[in-house]
Amino acid sequence: MHKITFIGAGSTVFVRNVLGDIMLTPALQDFELALFDIDPKRLNESETLLHAMKKTVGSRCRIKSYTDRKEALRGAKYVINAIQVGGYDPCTITDFEVPKKYGLRQTIADTLGIGGIFRNLRTVPVMLDIAADMGELCPDAWFLNYTNPMAVLTNVMNTAGGIKTVGLCHSVQHCIPDLFANLGMDTAGVRANIAGINHMAWLLEVTRDGEDLYPEIKRRAAEKQKEKHHDMVRFELMHRFGYYVTESSEHNAEYHPYFIKKSYPELIERFNIPLDEYPRRCVNQIREWEEMRDGLMTGEALEHTRSLEYASRILEAMETDVPFKIAGNVMNTGLITNLPQDACVEVPCLVDASGVSPTHVGDLPPQLAALNQTNINTQRLTIEAALTGKREHVYHAAMLDPHTAAELSIDDIVSLCDDLIEAHGDWLPQFGGRRRAGQPVS
Repeated sequence: MHKITFIGAGSTVFVRNVLGDIMLTPALQDFELALFDIDPKRLNESETLLHAMKKTVGSRCRIKSYTDRKEALRGAKYVINAIQVGGYDPCTITDFEVPKKYGLRQTIADTLGIGGIFRNLRTVPVMLDIAADMGELCPDAWFLNYTNPMAVLTNVMNTAGGIKTVGLCHSVQHCIPDLFANLGMDTAGVRANIAGINHMAWLLEVTRDGEDLYPEIKRRAAEKQKEKHHDMVRFELMHRFGYYVTESSEHNAEYHPYFIKKSYPELIERFNIPLDEYPRRCVNQIREWEEMRDGLMTGEALEHTRSLEYASRILEAMETDVPFKIAGNVMNTGLITNLPQDACVEVPCLVDASGVSPTHVGDLPPQLAALNQTNINTQRLTIEAALTGKREHVYHAAMLDPHTAAELSIDDIVSLCDDLIEAHGDWLPQFGGRRRAGQPVS
């Protein structure tokens, strides 16, 4: 029996969507769904939920939990990754609270910015451990990465890890539906071309029956900006740079140096920027999960409808050789010609039995490539820091981060990095921290 291994299976709601989709896919019925998580309680909850769902959907998939990651990976044909190293408490709290002492505010801090840098630094070693296990136990397996920061981690798995990896994110899938809903436009018959980097890919073309829809989008967006709404940052970027960006306004507020500024506090209100948004979401999600858990853990049959997640469709295309198009995060093998080839880019990809085949995009408009490059600079130096363990590269990554550099002096950036390394200490052993006895790393 072939095996699909899910690393980070304690993410029960996400497991329900991704593995529930797989149990609804005819071509994947003869697979074992191998669950691994470092939290035995959450692992057991996920297994219980999946068994209940299996009864409802009539799946033949075998469901098995593992407490040994190597055994979970042994012989896997596909590996799905959804880990969060350090969790909300303590690490996400640290990512937000230490920078606040320097007056540096964030919204999400899971991709770029000082928070994104440190999330990468504590996650890369765990990803490389997984890659080493896969190299030994399932070297030909495809690795489907859902963990943020997407670009750096997908890059590291492909290059330093030597594992066939595609990074999967929701932002491209939701770009057109969310934009058109916000502007009161119909999505029927719309064709789009989207490319760039993760969380900063660009709606390069949007048409219906050959008609360019951008003039109408921009007209309606200009009217929308006269009132408060949830997408003001992206509409401002579109106004100034000419194109709409895939990921949300709360994310993009901290990917650029223009919106969260101590010297211009009025911008927070003007662009409706939700500071500290991610910690609020974490607290709410923890509370909602606790409220939901008892109902889900009854063992009763659970209904499931196939979601929009890519994972089951990727595996289906690889198993059946029926092509499926995705937006994938892959290495830039000449795909976007005015971005570096050692960068991870997000482009349309065709999936079939031969694997994931990215499509050639060519040059991005120069202003968009320049904006992407500001984020790639920090990604590249973060990778250098993670792979070498050299603290100076942590400083370099932070100095090149657009938001951090716009707010803090060089001395303060260095001091902030030192404070974060000290605060994370046991989570960043490569920079001199010591791990507490019994403390998990993934």
